[in-house]
Amino acid sequence: METTTVKAYGTAAADAPLNEMTIKRRTVQPHDVEIEILYCGICHSDLHQIRNDFGGTQWPIVPGHEMVGRITAVGDHVRNFQKGELAAIGCIVDSCGHCEYCHDGIEQFCDEGVTFSFNSTDTISGGHTFGGFSKTYVCHEKYVLHMPAFKDLAASAPLLCAGITVYSPLKHWGAGPGKKVGILGIGGLGHLAIKIAKAMGAHVTVFTTSPSKVADAKRLGADEAVLSSDADQMAQYSRKLHFIIDTVSARHDVNAYLHLLRHEGAVVLVGLPPEPLEISAFGVIVGNRSFAGSNIGGIAETQEMLDFCFQHNITAESEIIDIQYVNTAFERLEKGDVKYRFVIDMASLTD
Repeated sequence: METTTVKAYGTAAADAPLNEMTIKRRTVQPHDVEIEILYCGICHSDLHQIRNDFGGTQWPIVPGHEMVGRITAVGDHVRNFQKGELAAIGCIVDSCGHCEYCHDGIEQFCDEGVTFSFNSTDTISGGHTFGGFSKTYVCHEKYVLHMPAFKDLAASAPLLCAGITVYSPLKHWGAGPGKKVGILGIGGLGHLAIKIAKAMGAHVTVFTTSPSKVADAKRLGADEAVLSSDADQMAQYSRKLHFIIDTVSARHDVNAYLHLLRHEGAVVLVGLPPEPLEISAFGVIVGNRSFAGSNIGGIAETQEMLDFCFQHNITAESEIIDIQYVNTAFERLEKGDVKYRFVIDMASLTD
């Protein structure tokens, strides 16, 4: 298969900084779309992967899976996208297309293994996939999204992962009028969960360990904000909430939040703590409560999420950076020193 050389930012080792490099992309095939990447968000899972926190990182690695761009080429058989249009690519860039999960539009659970936008086996070109910290991206049209013309296009990039990660469980568990929804943690995921849950019509209560974020939660639209280290505040919410979206990616006591649920409520984990969490049997048995998880969303639901956020003018609170700042951005991300998402202006990766 013919390839082209593309400028990118990546690293060849877990303990090495990201640097400028060149990678190979396949040339546009009949069903492919190529985009020039205008903006790419930085996600905590990018940090996990370059540090090999989950194991299985393939080197060299080019992270990035929150891509917003403009179409520069389409294959001969592509009918739903045109050169010059805005488009987006998120976490998923390929799947088998014929298993029950692909047929149901939940490609993230593909029986034969989903191909993620970076650090996945590339079943078409060979080797492994390289992500959005690069000038261009090429993938099959089925996995390309129509990007609405957000007023702040850069701030819309994090919707491609953070947005769908919280939209999917909020929709699945029925956030809406009459529902009391808890959001645990205010970061890249949590701050978008607040905005989306409010747009769905839910009553939103935020739980945070940071006193400074109590006021910020209300600025973002939360109805109530609770300092979770305050036992008296926590006690006021016993058996009050229909479900809680848990966005925390560090070790924490989930049982303290199970007790805040009404009967048949659920704590839904979307964060990725590196260590196992302990669940009390009584925490779930009393009240028929559940501890559940949610993993991004399929392509159709991601498109639905983009359209919903455009309709409600929802974007991420973002700090726009040049790509040359990316190593510092990862250091700050690890410390939680960002409100609430870094987005790379890919124009800074100049030829």
